[in-house]
Amino acid sequence: MRKIIHIDCDCFYASVEMRDRPELRPLPLAIGGRPEQRGVIATCNYPARKFGIHSAMPTATALKRCPQLVLLPPDFERYRAASKAVQAIFLDYTDLIEPLSLDEAYLDVSTATRCRGSATLIAEEIRARIAAEVGITASAGIASNKLLAKIASDWNKPDGQYVILPHEIDSFIQSLPVKKLWGVGKVTAARLNAAGAHTCADLQQWPLEQLVRDYGKMGRSLYRQCRGQDERPVDPRRERKSLSVENTYPNDLPDLAACLATLPPLWEDLAHRLTRSGADTPPHKAYVKIKFHDFTQTTMECVCSTPTEDIYRQLLTTAWQRGSKPVRLVGVGVRFAENAPMPEENLPLWQEAPVI
Repeated sequence: MRKIIHIDCDCFYASVEMRDRPELRPLPLAIGGRPEQRGVIATCNYPARKFGIHSAMPTATALKRCPQLVLLPPDFERYRAASKAVQAIFLDYTDLIEPLSLDEAYLDVSTATRCRGSATLIAEEIRARIAAEVGITASAGIASNKLLAKIASDWNKPDGQYVILPHEIDSFIQSLPVKKLWGVGKVTAARLNAAGAHTCADLQQWPLEQLVRDYGKMGRSLYRQCRGQDERPVDPRRERKSLSVENTYPNDLPDLAACLATLPPLWEDLAHRLTRSGADTPPHKAYVKIKFHDFTQTTMECVCSTPTEDIYRQLLTTAWQRGSKPVRLVGVGVRFAENAPMPEENLPLWQEAPVI
């Protein structure tokens, strides 16, 4: 049985800023883009969260909720330095490290010998060292697989940890809200809730065939997740090639206007995930994926290092015009490429994939 730890640094960018400028600690602080540039919040500290501010919120909205908010632009050079210091601590315990972003990673400590081989004690020691050596706090989740460890790391935030022992998995997962499962966003959660699935115990009553029929490939994932099953190993060689978000809608979107109305939340979610990913290379392409009501689909993309909602609006418009029929799924994403040349800002190179 594996021993997996998921480490997640608390409000990472804000923590680095408060470490270097202690006078900011009591103030509501956010890291993000300027409101006049349609920026969004990347992260914020806990005083800011008391005003209802959260990641992916438009900066203009955040400033309305908290006019005294201290807004700083991101300084990725310092964040990467802090991330490397945290990663160096991980290496004292295991070589099986799978970074997910600058501020979080999975560790497989199944064969670790430090701390008497106890994953719980290892997590405590790592968190103490991050605080002492890097000057920020981190939370941890400990479990027998990646799914449960990641869920557990959010249980006692900030600066805490939670362990799910093997004999506790069934009781823990049954009471877990379905919105906590990987890949379940607001739309999917609302759809599951409307169908009577509020907890994983509810979802366990649905046969696999029904989940696959109603949710496609996601249905297979839901079937395993609601039982706490996850066989994925911690993969140190994992390299992100792309990043995307998509939604399958319970009712087909009848026209282009309805499709365009779905863009703001999709873009906010993507912008949040892109910021958290901490990718070393900028996006090389932006793309939109559409699946029509008859399950044909098309993808439109353009060379773009700084995607915006307006670019996705153009891509979505062109993609929809290829079919001009009701749509069941809309997705937006970016593709990364090593050493990709930076495109000219005023010369987007549009490409399209055929309807299949």
